[in-house]
Amino acid sequence: MDDLDKLDELLEELEAEEHDLSLRRRRLHDRIATFPGSTSGLNLDDRERELSNRRRELHHRIDELRARRNALRSQRRAS
Repeated sequence: MDDLDKLDELLEELEAEEHDLSLRRRRLHDRIATFPGSTSGLNLDDRERELSNRRRELHHRIDELRARRNALRSQRRAS
């Protein structure tokens, strides 16, 4: 397995993780909307912030890996 294959595999894993986080975050948003202003809402808001931060970090990593993959592909085409 070469570097490009490894990058593709890692990207697939990270994209699947991001998809899962997005789904969990969406469900959490639904709960927050259903129970606005409740005491447990504070915990839900904290959880939502945590998920959003993790999702943002994943997006950043995915973007970096895509850029690296594109650079590798360009190098190979140039060779």
